[in-house]
Formats: sequence, structure tokens, C-alpha cells
Amino acid sequence: MKRNYIFLALIIVFVSCNIKKTENNNHDNLPYEETWESLAKYNEEPEWFKDAKLGIYFHWGVYSVPAFGSEWYPRNMNFPDSKEYKHHLETYGQLSEFGYHDFVPMFKAEYFDANEWVDLFKKAGARFAGPVAEHHDGFSMWDSDITPWNAMDKGPQKDITGELKKAVTANGMKFITTFHHARNLQRYSDSLNEVKFEDSHYPLFEGTPQTIDDKELNYLYGNIPEGQWLEEVWFGKLKEVIDKYSPDIIWFDSWLDKISEEYRKKFCAYYLNEASKEGKEVVIVRKQDDLPLDVSVDDLEKSRKNEMGEKVWMTDETVSKGSWCYTNDLEIKSSTDIIHTLIDIVSKNGVLLLNVSPKADGTIPEEQKAVLLEIGEWLEKNGRAIYETRPWYTYGEGPTKEPEGHFDNHAEFLKIKYSEKDIRYTSSKDGKTVYCSILGIPKKSDLIEFKSFSKENINSGLEIKEVKLIGSEIPVKWTFNESGIRIVSPGFENNERAVVYEVMIK
Repeated sequence: MKRNYIFLALIIVFVSCNIKKTENNNHDNLPYEETWESLAKYNEEPEWFKDAKLGIYFHWGVYSVPAFGSEWYPRNMNFPDSKEYKHHLETYGQLSEFGYHDFVPMFKAEYFDANEWVDLFKKAGARFAGPVAEHHDGFSMWDSDITPWNAMDKGPQKDITGELKKAVTANGMKFITTFHHARNLQRYSDSLNEVKFEDSHYPLFEGTPQTIDDKELNYLYGNIPEGQWLEEVWFGKLKEVIDKYSPDIIWFDSWLDKISEEYRKKFCAYYLNEASKEGKEVVIVRKQDDLPLDVSVDDLEKSRKNEMGEKVWMTDETVSKGSWCYTNDLEIKSSTDIIHTLIDIVSKNGVLLLNVSPKADGTIPEEQKAVLLEIGEWLEKNGRAIYETRPWYTYGEGPTKEPEGHFDNHAEFLKIKYSEKDIRYTSSKDGKTVYCSILGIPKKSDLIEFKSFSKENINSGLEIKEVKLIGSEIPVKWTFNESGIRIVSPGFENNERAVVYEVMIK
């Protein structure tokens, strides 16, 4: 009997050692370690992403219910000198009686249809799409086991992210999820009298729900010890979305620098290793300098570069001129302005992530739908000047120059209006076709000049085989000399938003 016990013990030790060895081998086989040096080996700008050019996402959540001010309503409603505070007081009452969490049951999304939304996004020409998975407010738009404040357990009682993932994938598009939750943690000193709350979404003012020590409310308002929050909430939510929905792009808003470097590396390694297991090429997008650019893609909010980018970059821009989420007074941009923005971005090696603003009931307003469909109509005709293109030797020419400063100067970007004098160029991958996009409508008999083809700019014995007007079967009359390419405008319909010539090179 004693010998049997000894034999059994040896078997247990042997099996345990082999399990441990297998675990170590599995860990050793993972391609990326939690170091920037290891993570830098990853190709942060895969070919499919460089080809895609246009994606659509949406600011939609509990903050869509008040439909007032902006998606920052849950923060601004706490400050007595804000318009949101006055509106809240008049409409819903004192914060002590009606806090942000009281909006959650009102966020019903009763008309939300993932297939309908994704069909619209595809018609708009998007090559990838997906939700703001979580904004600063702490409400998760997926079926979460980490927080009770999620779209499956409260509010819509639907797995919004899961339904969208299924629809996006079925339409042959890539799936993006964006995260803004780095700001959700309450970061403050021991004395509430000294705190300014710059880095916390919810200020801790006396009498507000976010000051209540309630186990459930703490997960919405970020009242959790930082160490626990980093592991269970910030990283935990990212891991959960990766494991459940396998997004092709994960995009981060600002304040990622408030997350410890250890956890930023931990996330990158986990995401890239999981993608490697699936044989996927994924993309991490960040703002500011929060992640190294040999691991991630740079994002410029509501702005863009005024020169060629050496690496692929992204701009997140919205269909509106104000709030990112739906508000009752939301003013929508024209499709022409958005198309011109897209052309300018792509010519400089960029990708556009365009935001739309659905209502709390799950409908996308008709004026936003119309803009998206007009963008899609233009891309259906002229898309070969956008998709699968690469930058030419120059992004373009013309009098309109984008300002410096990026987001800090976003109001100036909003004022930009291009004209028929502004030209933007892209090139086919093989370099045999150059696309010349005119950001305006030349009048009949106007002289169109592509000066970037001049001998002064191209001293390489360039030979032009043919010049065509995209969408027209009428032969183009053109000349090519030391000054560049010249064309006499045939005249265009007023509903044209940008005219594209393609130049075939011998």
C-alpha cells in the first residue's frame, strides 16, 4: 500500500512538472514580450490598413439621452457655472436626486439594428467600422462580466458590440473598438478642498452620487483603488473585448499617459499575442505621445497634417460641427467638406475615422444618413483615387494650406474651404497611375493645370501615356510640357463634389 502511495505521488509530480513545462513553453512561444523593444518588432501599419482609408465609428451611449451640450455632459453637469448644470437642474432636478446613473434606464436603444447601421456604413464607403466601446463615463457598450454598468445588463439590454461585430464581419469589413476609459478613474488628493479633477471625468463634489461609497456605483464613477482599477477595470475591459470580439483595430483617446507604462506594455503584448494566435494583423491607434510609434499609429483629433506623413497616420473627425454625440441642436457638415477632408488626408498618407451621432433610441438621423450616402456615391465613382493608393512624391498644390497645431487649432481646421485651385495627388501601388483630385468644380473652358508634373518638379524624363476623367467616356484633351499637364475644363454639373483625373504613366 505504501509503495502505491509513493508511485501515485511520483505520477502527480511528473504530470505537474510537464504541465508547468508546457505553460512555460507556451509563454516562450509567444512572439511579443512586455517590453517596447519586443513590441517594436510588430508591423504597426499592415497593408490592409494602409489600403482601407475610411472607417466609421459613433459616439453613442448613456450621454445620448440628455442630448444636450456634448458627450461630456456627465462631467459638465456637475459644475454650477456650466450650461449643462443649469439644464440638468431645470430638466431633471438636483444632482443628489437625479445623477448620471439615473439616465441609464432611459437609454433603451429600442430601434437599434446592427445590420441596418452596418449596411449604411458600407454604402458610405467605410472599410472598417465599430463602436465607441466605452467613453469616459464608465458605461460599457458590450456584454461585460467586469462591470454591472454594461449594455447587456442595463439600459438597452443588448450586446451592442457583439451584434455590430457580427454585422461588420458579415459585410467583409474590419472591426474597430475605441476606448476612452483611461479618464474614468478618480484621481485626487486626500483633501477634496485641494483637488482640481483635471484627470478625472467625474468631480467629487459634496452631495453628488459619485461621492457615495456604493459597490455598484463605484464601477460607473471610477471610485476604485488605482491598483485594482488598472488590473481589473482598465486592462480587464480591454482583455474582455479582445477575448470576446477580436477587434482588428483598438483606438485610444487621450489620457492614456495616465495609465502606468507597465500596463500599457501589458495591453500591447496581450493584444498582439492574441492576434498572432489567430493569424491576424491588428492595429493600435493612439493620440499624443502615449505609445511609441513603432508599436502604434498616430491619431490627430479634428485636424490633419499640412505635409506628407512618412508613416501612416489617422484623423478622427465627425459629421457635425460641434458635439461628437447627438444633441438636439447638432449642426451637420456638408458631404463636400467631408469628401475634401478625406482626399486631403489620403494624399498625405493618412486614414480618416469618421464619427456619426445616433440618437438614444438607436436611430441615425436622416440628415446624417444623407451625408453618408453622398460620400458613398462619390466614392463609388472615384474610389480608385482613394482606396489601395499610396502617396505620390508630393501631396498636392494650391493656395489652401492647413494650419499648424493639430487639435489645439481645430477651430481653424473647421474654417477651411478648398477651391478648384487646390489639387491633391495619390498614386497606384505600382506607380503607373497618378490620381489628380480637384477640390472644387472648374467652370467650362477653365484652364486646369497640374503643375506638379512640370519639368522643374519632375526631372526624370517622365512620359505620359494617357489622361482620363474618372466617370466619363469622353476623351480628355490635354498637353504635357515643361510647365506640367494642362487641360481645358469640359464643364461639370453642380452636384460634383470633387473632380478626379487619372494620369497613366508609360
